[in-house]
Amino acid sequence: MEKGRISHRMSQDIKNAVVLLCRIILGIMFIYASLDKITHPEEFAKQIGYYKALPFGLENLVAIVLPWLELIIGICFLAGIFVDGATLLSIMMMIGFILIISQALLRGIDISCGCFKVSADGENIGLTTIIRDIIFLVMSFVVLNRQERKFEFLPKYD
Repeated sequence: MEKGRISHRMSQDIKNAVVLLCRIILGIMFIYASLDKITHPEEFAKQIGYYKALPFGLENLVAIVLPWLELIIGICFLAGIFVDGATLLSIMMMIGFILIISQALLRGIDISCGCFKVSADGENIGLTTIIRDIIFLVMSFVVLNRQERKFEFLPKYD
């Protein structure tokens, strides 16, 4: 009986470590992704426009709001505050990024991603960009499904 509790505890510790690792990676990624966009909003607006996915004029609003949202999400992941909200926003953003990049690829648009660096010499969109965002999406779901969110209706008494 004692051996079962120890292995269960070790299993929980491993799960918690994986969640923490995902939070750290996502936090660093979001903060890093926001920095160049915050300092160069006009270039980021151009990158958004190249995707041809938004009505004209919305690029500027997205270029101003999105990087600050990424920064806040990254800080929340690293600080461990508002993790549920940050995770839900992360999931929505990753799905949006995957869809926007996919539509550009399907339409044959060959552009710089604008994901981490907004200059024209940044990484071009491609299948690797989508795979990377899918990995970040899975990591977000790992954080959302973490053990500390779960609760029991009836406490266990041993």
